[in-house]
Amino acid sequence: MKCLIISAGKGSRLWPKGESKPLIPILGVALIERVIRSAMRAEINDFYVVTGYKGDRVHHFLDGLANSCHIKITNIINDAWEQDNGLSVLKARQHLNDGPFLLLMGDHLFDPTILHDLARKSLGEGEVTLAVDSGTTNSLIDMDDVTRVKSENGKVHDIGKGLGAFNGFDTGMFLCTPELFDALEQNGAKWGDSSLTGGVRCLAAEGKVNVYDIRGRFWLDVDDSKDLERAERELLDQMRAKPNDGPVSRYINRPISVRISRHLTRLSITPDQISLVSFLCSIVAVGLFALGGYPALLAGGILAQFASIIDGCDGEVARLKYCESDFGGWFDAVLDRYADAFLLFGLTWHLLAAGTTVLVIFTGFMAIIGSFMLSYTADKYDSLMRERITAGGKAGLRMGRDVRVFLIFLGAATNLVLPVLALIAVVMNFETLRRIMVAHDGQH
Repeated sequence: MKCLIISAGKGSRLWPKGESKPLIPILGVALIERVIRSAMRAEINDFYVVTGYKGDRVHHFLDGLANSCHIKITNIINDAWEQDNGLSVLKARQHLNDGPFLLLMGDHLFDPTILHDLARKSLGEGEVTLAVDSGTTNSLIDMDDVTRVKSENGKVHDIGKGLGAFNGFDTGMFLCTPELFDALEQNGAKWGDSSLTGGVRCLAAEGKVNVYDIRGRFWLDVDDSKDLERAERELLDQMRAKPNDGPVSRYINRPISVRISRHLTRLSITPDQISLVSFLCSIVAVGLFALGGYPALLAGGILAQFASIIDGCDGEVARLKYCESDFGGWFDAVLDRYADAFLLFGLTWHLLAAGTTVLVIFTGFMAIIGSFMLSYTADKYDSLMRERITAGGKAGLRMGRDVRVFLIFLGAATNLVLPVLALIAVVMNFETLRRIMVAHDGQH
């Protein structure tokens, strides 16, 4: 399916952040790129972007984006960009006259699942389906600027910014038939109103605008600096909701790593480089453990926990900047396994320096084995938990690397290295056995 994006306006309310609104970055990614990337996640790869103000700069950027993402982006110029936005839609008519198409605003962020579901809605002849947010208490909405919708029985009855009676908001996401172009022309000729809202109102009067309610799902119209701040907060909050996080990651590491990632997205550093920094911090921590003495032990424990926090930043930056890769996830996992083994060996070495005993060697060995087995079984276990949640069940508490490194930190901070090594050995191996039981029960 083709996707039309209108992004021709001046965006003067965002000039303090940049002269070209589509290119203003949100957490290191241009606004127009976020819209296109979100649509790509909804399996769309054929785009038609209408630009106007400073269009040459936007065209150059989009050409580069098309090449890097291997998608088709057709640039369309609207010289009358200072007039109603319906004229931008009409500029694309020759490209979109052969069937249904999606219509998006170049300054609206959204959950990709909305577009994925909207694209699969059926349309009658000459109809349009509008994604409507019936959550009229949505805290992300600017009530002074939002377009309001009055709907009943699945149909839009009226639409406009000045509606007194309404029960939803226009999200700027449409599934359209080419009849929308006729409605825009007719409304412009009859009422002198060439706005998109006017064209939709014209179709609504004929009962041809369907409602797709997206209540509770994320979308945001980015018009001013406050909206930019809202967008950043919402995108960062989404990073905190990773279902596979263990208790330490969820309540300690993630709140800190998200704040660090907010700044890292503005730099040119890559997720793989962040993974490497985390690993190097762990190696330095091991060196501190090996030095002996409580001050070095404490410093090593703190550095190990810091490395665990930074280890969350690579994935966050990758998701926020759309640069996830299979290699990146694998590379991070490999470095984590090495870091875990070195950290546990470092604690064991710290104890051995005070006197070699069979108990220390055995405890350290079992801690390392438990660590590796827990990591080895993680994929299968996480897959089973996702299936259980989908089926309406509950996920158990996840014991993973975050807990392991936090215990290392506590052992170093309290100078109770042997008891903590023993605890890690018991907890990690017990959790591995528990996962085996869960996997066995999941077969029946």
